[in-house]
Amino acid sequence: MKSVLVLAVLLQVFVSNTDCYNYKDVVQKSLLFYEAQRSGKLPSDQRVTWRKDSALNDKGANGEDLTGGYYDAGDFVKFGFQMSFTATILAWGLLDHEKGYEAADSLEEGRKALKWALDYFLKAHVSENVFYAQAGSGVLDHNYWGRPEDMTEARPTFMINTTNPGSDLAAETAAAMAASYLVFKEVNATYANILLTHAKQLYSFAYKYRGKYTDAFDDIRCCYNSSGYEDELVWGAAWLYRATGDKTYLTYVDTEYTNIQYYIGFSWDQKAGGADVLLAKLTGESKYLTKMKNYCDQIINSQQRTPKGLIFISQWGSLSNTAYVMQICLETAALGVNADTYRAEAKKQINYMLGDTGFSYVVGFGTNYPTHCHHRAASCPNAPATCDWTQYSTTDANPHVLTGALVGGPGANDDYTDVRSDYVHNEVATYYNAGFQSVLAALIELGYSD
Repeated sequence: MKSVLVLAVLLQVFVSNTDCYNYKDVVQKSLLFYEAQRSGKLPSDQRVTWRKDSALNDKGANGEDLTGGYYDAGDFVKFGFQMSFTATILAWGLLDHEKGYEAADSLEEGRKALKWALDYFLKAHVSENVFYAQAGSGVLDHNYWGRPEDMTEARPTFMINTTNPGSDLAAETAAAMAASYLVFKEVNATYANILLTHAKQLYSFAYKYRGKYTDAFDDIRCCYNSSGYEDELVWGAAWLYRATGDKTYLTYVDTEYTNIQYYIGFSWDQKAGGADVLLAKLTGESKYLTKMKNYCDQIINSQQRTPKGLIFISQWGSLSNTAYVMQICLETAALGVNADTYRAEAKKQINYMLGDTGFSYVVGFGTNYPTHCHHRAASCPNAPATCDWTQYSTTDANPHVLTGALVGGPGANDDYTDVRSDYVHNEVATYYNAGFQSVLAALIELGYSD
């Protein structure tokens, strides 16, 4: 009897120490999700074949071609701020964790995913002080359920300019292009230099003409509201300093940093945490690293957790918010701060998302994952079958597997129901995956993948 008990204990220890997932496979799947979010004319190497060309008539006020880019989430609006943040984070991961992407055999696909957004930004930046912030109306779009290929509603476009500025959007897009310059400069120098030129122009526009982009036009407030632009000015300047070495950008950082010195966290609306760890790396100044150490320690030791262990920061998009915090804490660990602790916690949080609770929150990964995620295109059967609000209401699983999509995630008590109507917990978004994917690349680089 004693030997049986010993064997049971050893088996339990073995199981608890084999909680290793194939992170490389998850990165590959995450990149497929970005293909499912593509708008415009799809390329010949498109792998998500149930998606087709869509929104081919997206145009600016003067007829500018605004096709391409990414649909934001389960809907068909192209929100510039969220897309630019997604691009910045993808670029950061590709730049600083290239070896992780290489190990996952995903470096080229990662660059393609990034470039799909960048090519759209280059179209949208029609002159130095004019940038198209959005294509499609959140109000009109959310009245429709169906395939993107079948859309018939109007697709208005909205811009920021000197009269109606958007410092947050312009500076975030500058950050995306500056970071991407570093990604592409050894791969395609001509393209990289074009990105850097636009990054400088957009940052100058952001710095000179101040205002929140959510004050520039009304439609955006249906869906997203920016809390301010000072953090993006610091974040964008930090990236431009990294890209150029021009210390003028550090003077911009110093000027604006007092406005955000007490800000913490990292998300599409809050760049302070990312800026702090980036500036700690670039300048070596202890004030940035100390702030990050204090923040990561607080998150790991004191932040609310669900009963099953998820660090819980926000009800909406709970998993992505946790992933973004783990991303900046991993970058802090890379600078020599509490490395073992931060890395172990990042692995633990990612494993929660991938199945440690018995459920994977990544569509198509594992054996028990969301089959009813809030995503119009995935919910529609292949044409010519009808797809409308009836499809939204059905209890049937989505006809298409939205491979690689990270859903919003559980509530504070690990509560989650796989129903299409629950967009708080079961919608997907391009920016949900960006930080999550970057954490995976970092963990792969550290040798943690199965």
